[in-house]
Amino acid sequence: MKYILGFMVLMAVPAVASEDIADQYPQSVLYSKPVEVIPHIYTATGATAPPTYENAGHNNNLSFIVTGDGVVVVNAGASYRLARALHDEIRAVTDQPVKLVIDENGQGHAMLGNNYWIAQGVPVLAHVDAAAEFEHSAAQAHEALKVYARENAEGTVPMGPTETFTDQKTIEMGDFTIEVLHLGPAHSPGDTQVWIPAQSFMIAGDIAFQERLPPIFADTCTACWIETWETKFEPLNPTWVIPGHGHPTNLAQVRRYTRDYLVDLRDKIGAYIDAGGDLAGAYYVDQSNWAHLDTFEELATKNAGIVFAEMEFE
Repeated sequence: MKYILGFMVLMAVPAVASEDIADQYPQSVLYSKPVEVIPHIYTATGATAPPTYENAGHNNNLSFIVTGDGVVVVNAGASYRLARALHDEIRAVTDQPVKLVIDENGQGHAMLGNNYWIAQGVPVLAHVDAAAEFEHSAAQAHEALKVYARENAEGTVPMGPTETFTDQKTIEMGDFTIEVLHLGPAHSPGDTQVWIPAQSFMIAGDIAFQERLPPIFADTCTACWIETWETKFEPLNPTWVIPGHGHPTNLAQVRRYTRDYLVDLRDKIGAYIDAGGDLAGAYYVDQSNWAHLDTFEELATKNAGIVFAEMEFE
């Protein structure tokens, strides 16, 4: 019961994720202290702001599962120091060793901490497309980290995963069966979901957002993202969801702030194109329904322009 009550409290206070709120865990480089969402599954919720010196790049969710025979970590973290800080928190919870790290995608905040875990002898798993994406972008991500994180970038050496998978990998560890999935194209190449069917629990990665606007990249296929959501993600019907960004929540909440946002933006851009609109005006289609979300000011116009380019010749 205490986990359910704690989970309800998390869902009742989304304002704590505001990008205007300062570091919630000043004694650690982590933005927030890990919380046990349901028994044996923890997450340290990242800031919903872009990466900054103040949040040290911890602006995504860093999760771990205490299986009874070792710990599985989801996301290596944005730096060596963030990975080490997460490991310190794990050691405070359990004396079980970390046996596996799973990277949710090829972005820096998922993978730049790989070298810490590899130095501990822990294997790091990622989708083959995410590994390729990181290989392509790692140098740029590392340079960006050094600029915004400053001393908190020290020790970080870009390293790809030690293992890759394609469609699915099932891990039996302790009391848990963990399915590592690539359900299909979504936010970025190799997006990975960690599904724990017995607990109806999904660590969704960046297929799912809440409390902040989803960023849409130039190579994101929003039509594909919606299809993956509707045909592969939603049918799993998880009871609990840790999104890539935002507090742990439920399926209805991440549907609202991810799938529904994408559908709404595509509907608005589609109507604008049908009316003869051009790129210059596409940036200003009405997204006011989503203006309360963090990162709206940074992303809304960019997202509209990218979706216009995607849809113009569909």
